[in-house]
Amino acid sequence: MRVMHSPRLATVLMVEETLRQAKEVLKIAELKRQLPKQVMHNTLLQIIDYLQESGKILITTKGVLWVYRPSAELEILKKGGLEL
Repeated sequence: MRVMHSPRLATVLMVEETLRQAKEVLKIAELKRQLPKQVMHNTLLQIIDYLQESGKILITTKGVLWVYRPSAELEILKKGGLEL
């Protein structure tokens, strides 16, 4: 039985921050290039799976996009929006 290792929290946070700052759809290869440190491909895929499950990213045919907005940020956006 092979035990799969889990990514370190620092690595997950690094990937989150890179995606958050990108503000555009990134292909996996481009994401890997933009990361400040190298991450093994399988580890990156585990992190992407986790981020998708937690609702922080969308995976499209064009790549990965950060979509998460904290509730405080959503309140600010709602206040500036138009009510119907």
